[in-house]
Amino acid sequence: MKQYILALDQGTSSSRAIIFNHDGKMCGVTQKEFPQYYPKAGWVEQNPMEILSSQLSVIVESITELGIDGHDIAGIGIANQRETTIVWDAETGNPVYNAIVWQDRRTAEYCDNLIADGMTDFIREKTGLIIDAYFSSTKIRWILDNVAGARAKAEKGKLRFGTVDSWLMWNLTHGKVHVTDVTNASRTMLFNIHKMEWDEDLLKLFGIPLSMMPRVVSSSEIFGYFGVKDDIPISGIAGDQQAALFGQMCTKPGTVKNTYGTGCFLLMNTGDKPVVSKNNLITTVAWKIGDVVNYALEGSIFVGGSVVQWLRDGLGVIRKSSDIEALALTVPDNGGVYFVPALTGLGAPYWDQYAKGSINGITRGTTAGHIARAALEGIAFQTMDIVEAMHSDSNIDIFELKVDGGASRNNLLMQFQSDILGCDVIRPEVTETTALGAAYLAGLSTGFWNDIDEIKQQWSVERRFTPSSSQDEAKRGWRDAVTRTLTKK
Repeated sequence: MKQYILALDQGTSSSRAIIFNHDGKMCGVTQKEFPQYYPKAGWVEQNPMEILSSQLSVIVESITELGIDGHDIAGIGIANQRETTIVWDAETGNPVYNAIVWQDRRTAEYCDNLIADGMTDFIREKTGLIIDAYFSSTKIRWILDNVAGARAKAEKGKLRFGTVDSWLMWNLTHGKVHVTDVTNASRTMLFNIHKMEWDEDLLKLFGIPLSMMPRVVSSSEIFGYFGVKDDIPISGIAGDQQAALFGQMCTKPGTVKNTYGTGCFLLMNTGDKPVVSKNNLITTVAWKIGDVVNYALEGSIFVGGSVVQWLRDGLGVIRKSSDIEALALTVPDNGGVYFVPALTGLGAPYWDQYAKGSINGITRGTTAGHIARAALEGIAFQTMDIVEAMHSDSNIDIFELKVDGGASRNNLLMQFQSDILGCDVIRPEVTETTALGAAYLAGLSTGFWNDIDEIKQQWSVERRFTPSSSQDEAKRGWRDAVTRTLTKK
């Protein structure tokens, strides 16, 4: 009897392996950070080989520490940082350039040109996406145009593109399998979310040969095999935020989750029909299981928990990230200070890629505690902006928000989030919902779990935060601070 599912949670700053048992409980977690590279202002890169080696090492560590082997694993699920772009040589398997990370802004000017050329509606109607440097297509184009010999090789069919899921799958299967699932495909700005296929018009627009592109598959099926004897099925894939939506069991239309990670990502399940946003949200694929596709509305916040890292590494006001709550509690409120953390531009619903971070309302009485509190509140305020946009788009009242990710453990932040939204904020027992979602998708396709109803029985609440105060004045202060920050008035 195979007793476990292995989830690979390949994130922006670290790779993790988490082993779950049949009850959905974590039996082992291993993690390894890998370097980030910043060659120029606004550029963010990673070494694909370092991503791969970090992921392989935690796979081995997790299995060894639990004292099991491949015979005990029913399937492997992959959840990955989305949009991050890798191009490699099909013959050697070597990357032709570093991975260009989703946060990277080098193609912002090209995106502006696309908008000026009137391509906004053309691209949104096909992909559900806003034109932005965030997505993969302009990153692929940049590599083909700027790496010596890359375009010639691509046109001869000798290069492969993949988001991180494809890169891992290629290497875990020794180059036998080049696929991506529908959720990751929907983040490339090259995928038609209505026809569920690569769009020839978009490939032509960006100058990308179809031969580079991975085959698109569902989120829950057996894609290939891993292990010494190639006997462990790789059977679930989803972009990290869609995996978290599934891990939170947001399987009904109108259910919402927010993941507080490096960025914050708020997703609402909209069922089997894509909802077109009038408020600058993204329409994306939530998952595909069997022949059934679920869609979602998404609001992407570029800087969430990473603002805490900046307070730690940039300002040095805390020694470790977990110190932020205690520092913020040294003051009773924000003292009129508002921190708009546009450290890599502003995402939804503003989409101002040139905005810079700002701290407003500083006086002689402002302390590090006020700035710490304003930083946490800035995360919650950005979430509020997206919830309001989602309500407007969907006409669905949001009565509760399920939360996960590292910063969801911060009780001060979660209570403030509940107060400004005026709804319950629910933190589950298992906050590693990204990995859990990948595990569930892998387990469903191998029969480890029978169906979604069986999985739903495992989801449980750790703490529920309920609104305790009105924050109308704080909301006005936030909106004023955002207005001062935006470059698009």
